[in-house]
Amino acid sequence: MAVAEGSIDVTANPADGWLTGRLSALMFMQFFVWGAWNVTLGLAMQTVGVGHLIANAFSVGPIASIVGSFLLGMAAARYVAPRMLMVILHLVGGAILFVLPGLVTPESGTTFVWLLLGYMILYMPTVGLANTIALKSFGERTDNFPFVRAFGTLGWITAGLIIGWAGLSASPEIFRVAAVVSVALGLYSFTLPNVASDTPRDEGVVRQVLCVEAFSLMKQRSFLIFVTCATLISIPLAMYYAYASAYVGAAGIENVGGTLAIGQMSELLFMFSMPWLYRRFGVKPLLLVGMAAWALRYALFAIGDGGNSLWAIYVGVALHGVCYDFFFVAGAIYTGTIATPKGVNAQAQGMLTLFTYGLGMLLGSQIGGLLYAQLPATPSIADWHQMWWYPAIAAAAIAILFQLTFRDDQKALGKMEAAR
Repeated sequence: MAVAEGSIDVTANPADGWLTGRLSALMFMQFFVWGAWNVTLGLAMQTVGVGHLIANAFSVGPIASIVGSFLLGMAAARYVAPRMLMVILHLVGGAILFVLPGLVTPESGTTFVWLLLGYMILYMPTVGLANTIALKSFGERTDNFPFVRAFGTLGWITAGLIIGWAGLSASPEIFRVAAVVSVALGLYSFTLPNVASDTPRDEGVVRQVLCVEAFSLMKQRSFLIFVTCATLISIPLAMYYAYASAYVGAAGIENVGGTLAIGQMSELLFMFSMPWLYRRFGVKPLLLVGMAAWALRYALFAIGDGGNSLWAIYVGVALHGVCYDFFFVAGAIYTGTIATPKGVNAQAQGMLTLFTYGLGMLLGSQIGGLLYAQLPATPSIADWHQMWWYPAIAAAAIAILFQLTFRDDQKALGKMEAAR
């Protein structure tokens, strides 16, 4: 049977199909572990009386993105095979996850946050390692990667559905669910393709870790504006990850994990269409729609309640696909178009992660914590409404700033070359 040009054929060769299945299972478990606890952690912490530490708990991810991914992930991968790093990090991480539920208490809350930081420093490098194993295993068949990566989103969705179905959304036991799968993934990693470690580049590990070559890309005005707006939009983004579960629970929705999984379902829907949308419309319209969707989502949260406006909460959650894919996936593609001609694509993507998931979300977690601290100990739905207006207005202001200042130099250059 002929395969249409540009489609993903994962069954043409039985060996390729088997490899794709193995790597799909890797991605499924990789993001199941994260999604099992991250989605409803805010609700669980508020329920057991440590809501004042939510901001700190959600700050450990951004810190770990910097420390773990850029130091451990980039340096250690030179000396240890990616497969063995996955085994070690997930087995040790799984052991930590088993311990965490007993520390989510008012007496041990601070210890819990510190141990969670230690866990995330181990976990964050495995995200990049999973991508590395998949891409190196496929070789030139990188067109199979989006199909495999989609199973990561399915793993996140499945984790949320299971947590919600089991009635664990507000329980610290979410970490034990993640622990079981983390240990399983550590053992499964023994069977993964044994791809080679990275070959050291002449520029040295320090220059790679600090993304020296990638920073030079910001001499281009358009890329500088994009990185600036990406960092700023990550500030209100962090508030969604930290406080959406507690807000949804306050609205009277019992299956919080399942409800928030709707957002990942919409993310999956838009993910495969992103390359076509990018080619069709260019980067600026997609990025602008993504930022506007964040503003709309928070505005919907600011009016949604457990009564006649319950629909606003569901629509706000479902907008996650537009919010995330139209900005962060499109932004990653745009970064690649800027960085690839310079030969620094990996560094540029790492630098973008540093600014968004690192600096931006760290600031967002702390700012969100300051806003949350102004709420009563048990916030009512009206209290939540007041809080959500701040990120709604901020996201709208960033979208306006982007619209007024960003110019797609790559698109303009393409038109000039086509006219010649």
